[in-house]
Amino acid sequence: MNWLRKQALEKPDKKFINDLTFRDVSERVSLLSVRLLPHVKKQKRVALLSNNSEQMVLFFLALQLLQKEVLMLNTRLTAEEIGIQVKTLDIQLVLSQDGLATVNFSQSFPAEVKTFSDVVGDDVTDDVKADAAEQDDSEACSEFDPAADYNPEQIAVIMNTSATTGEFKSVPLRWKQFAAHVKASQKSLGVTEEDNWLMILPLYHISALTILLRSLYNGTAVTLLESFREEETLNLVQEGQVNMLSVVPTMLNRIIDRIDRHCLRVVLIGGEFIPRPLVEKCMVRQIPIYKTYGMTETTSQSATFSVLQYPDKLDSVGFPLDSVEILIKNPGPDGSGEVLIQSPMVMDGYLGRETISGFFPTEDIGYLDPDGFLYILDRRKNMIISGGENIYPREIENILYAHPGIKECAVIGRKDPKWGQVPVLFAVSLLNEEEIRDYLSPRLARYKLPSEIIFLAELPRNATGKVRHKALEDMLAEGGSP
Repeated sequence: MNWLRKQALEKPDKKFINDLTFRDVSERVSLLSVRLLPHVKKQKRVALLSNNSEQMVLFFLALQLLQKEVLMLNTRLTAEEIGIQVKTLDIQLVLSQDGLATVNFSQSFPAEVKTFSDVVGDDVTDDVKADAAEQDDSEACSEFDPAADYNPEQIAVIMNTSATTGEFKSVPLRWKQFAAHVKASQKSLGVTEEDNWLMILPLYHISALTILLRSLYNGTAVTLLESFREEETLNLVQEGQVNMLSVVPTMLNRIIDRIDRHCLRVVLIGGEFIPRPLVEKCMVRQIPIYKTYGMTETTSQSATFSVLQYPDKLDSVGFPLDSVEILIKNPGPDGSGEVLIQSPMVMDGYLGRETISGFFPTEDIGYLDPDGFLYILDRRKNMIISGGENIYPREIENILYAHPGIKECAVIGRKDPKWGQVPVLFAVSLLNEEEIRDYLSPRLARYKLPSEIIFLAELPRNATGKVRHKALEDMLAEGGSP
């Protein structure tokens, strides 16, 4: 990769991934590319199945060096779900972290499964094996040019949209989109030599993958954890070992009350509805929270802003990044409508579907204030139309999160023969139904009040913390039982 080669030459001894320097990573990626070539030579597209690890990063970068399209698979999916994705995208080879591809698991795939060890043996970093590989694989090395410039139109990554509401769609992201993203994000967030991103989101999610690529482009460090571990994350923050953090609200909520010292420069937060009380806690503690709005289809960030710099924009999700244009389609009397985005970071179109030209329809409902800051009311598909009135679940959730007795909540619509739809509340709380209704009644119009309240021990969420609305709908269809 051009970015990796550049950093390995300019900053060879600077740490990149945990204790691995840019030179370390560059050397290992070059070696791994040689080892991988016989396995992927005939493949246009390869799937990668792994939890966060140094080895996963090496495999990802090596596949990019070999200019393969990489499907990033969610490790929390069932074998059947992964099999459907692999078959749909006509993938013949799945590269898997050791221990994930069991016999039964691999039998569910319409493709060959190879573990990391199948490709590299016990350890890709072994110097003796590296020397042997340089001799034994010299012929294979000549079959590709690792110094070749990348085609900006080359698909680097395929990510399937998180199935919180139904069938997945495949998002192809090309190098031109990633190149535009890292430049715009650098301008928005800035960069220092001391930057060290704590990566706790899964690499198969766009928010984590762009951390890796931003750091690679900027020549800065990443501290990579397998997953979010509350105590370890808190210690890294409090001890000043990291100064940049990207999280979803549920993660930050679990540590915010215990952060009493830090050297954080940026805390990027997005991925779902961000409760106002959480933002206010960050402000009190002078934690530099940056709210952000984006999606896989837009290569992560489209709008971002520092809450501490703009406290009067507390409910906004961000200001458009450089080169991003946001329009509101068919705004109503209140100025809200569907959010449309145009930028060089927007995908060209879902695989197997029409190419996107012009503005991308996000399916979010929102508005722009006079200063150009974006506010999101809700997902269009989440909006409830009851008796001709629009109900935005986020409005109800925001009011509920302001009550200290509400730990988690989500509102979805249920079909109703009289009103068309009515709101149903799922709550994680020690409050009883009467207390919740007494709290909501003076704060919401009558038609917005939940027709039913269902109590859960926790809300169903995907790997990145987003509430799985489809699971709630299924629960409702089954009578509301967990």
